[in-house]
Amino acid sequence: MSEQHDVYYTAEFIDGPRAGEAEERVLIHGKHDEKLNVVSLVDGLESIFRYLEVDSREVQGKLHVRYSFNESASDPFVSEDENE
Repeated sequence: MSEQHDVYYTAEFIDGPRAGEAEERVLIHGKHDEKLNVVSLVDGLESIFRYLEVDSREVQGKLHVRYSFNESASDPFVSEDENE
């Protein structure tokens, strides 16, 4: 039986709208995601941001995966206010 910490990994966002943020995610069948779709609020609207795995490493016995922003596959995150 695997221990509790073995089912989670840390996703680190190295650029894009989530740059500098990290979150704990669940391993699926013992594996981390190579691609992430992350939903975030921008100007009060939900936007979907897509991230791709850059690399992974173990830090103090826990998996850490770095992700890079895939701007071309994501919703725009710069405000496009039509009233300006």
